[in-house]
Amino acid sequence: MRKLMMMSAALILSGCLEPQNAPELTERSSTEFNVETLAEGMTRPWAVAEIPQEAGGGFLVTEIAGGIVRVVDGTSTALAWSGGPAFAPEDLFVSGQGGMLDIAPAPDFPETREVYLSYAYGNSDANGTALVRARLDATTLANPTVIFRASPPKQAASHFGGRIAFLPDDTLVLSLGDGFAYREDAQKADTHLGKLIRLTRDGGVPEDNPFKGQEKDGVAFKPQIYSMGHRNVQGLAIDPETGVLWEHEHGPRGGDELNRIEAGANYGWPLATKGLDYQGAKITPFQTFEGMIDGTHGWTPSIAPSGLAIYRGDLFPDWNGDALVGGLASRDLRRVDLENGKSVGEEDLLSDLGGRVRDVRVASDGAVLVLIEASDLDGDGEDDPDSGQLLRLSPK
Repeated sequence: MRKLMMMSAALILSGCLEPQNAPELTERSSTEFNVETLAEGMTRPWAVAEIPQEAGGGFLVTEIAGGIVRVVDGTSTALAWSGGPAFAPEDLFVSGQGGMLDIAPAPDFPETREVYLSYAYGNSDANGTALVRARLDATTLANPTVIFRASPPKQAASHFGGRIAFLPDDTLVLSLGDGFAYREDAQKADTHLGKLIRLTRDGGVPEDNPFKGQEKDGVAFKPQIYSMGHRNVQGLAIDPETGVLWEHEHGPRGGDELNRIEAGANYGWPLATKGLDYQGAKITPFQTFEGMIDGTHGWTPSIAPSGLAIYRGDLFPDWNGDALVGGLASRDLRRVDLENGKSVGEEDLLSDLGGRVRDVRVASDGAVLVLIEASDLDGDGEDDPDSGQLLRLSPK
């Protein structure tokens, strides 16, 4: 049994962690906004991305079972793959939390038509997170090429990460979860698990990656690693004004956190956490750890954050610079008020809609895009399987 798992078992009688101090939570209902339904009837949608107007406009939505939908003027069209065999759809591993994940048009999409998609690859015995690049035509994703596969593969069908963000220097960052049962690997040098990685557009390693050529305890780092000590990053976003990279990740029972990312930094998991193991034991005696970065904002109990955007726009001027965070367990949209890199307040939005918020983005016109993974449309207490919705939020 792994060292930290034994530590967790040894501390099972240690009691519960106290909830961390957090700004007061205020609430606003959906009736205070204009909420427009752009698309509905989707099955477990996972991510949304906007297509620039000069390239046709509309939105791209992934569904975890493998579907990719283009939404234009209220019409949804399923996209097909063409021009393999560099990417084989049968490589997609749909199980547990695995499947088709994030989608991100390249910064120069109007010229190149390039899109990047993350997905879970493999099978129940050996799986991980991969990244594929393709060209978007009218109804197809053409000439797909897999440019990265996390290694070594794992067995657990959990904690794939998969969020994509482009940095101002045209490199990209991909989040990789710790695999749940492999949490100690988040602190290891020779595995991609529990890391953010940084790649060039063709999947190569940037020369200035912080761990390239470095070692830890005599073991060479994977050269793609950008930061480490993460659990399951389900939100990743660039502040378009400052270029700062932000992420959030699930804690276990409590300890969800929002982090400002620094190249080469260690964010502590699982040596430091404000959450408990699912059996109620402490995972570690440390809520913070010397030399590791503590979260900017946290949630205990967990909201299960998913999707992240840093708001910049004219429609909600009071929100500029704030973090918008989707909640799966909390079934709402959270606004974290950020001032000078610190959290000074939090607002609960849209909780009256009752849907699991999987993704949130800021549209080019300043509206907020909210992707509902599932909700109970018929009121029977169970989420309806085809209840996914893409909503547009604007001020009244």
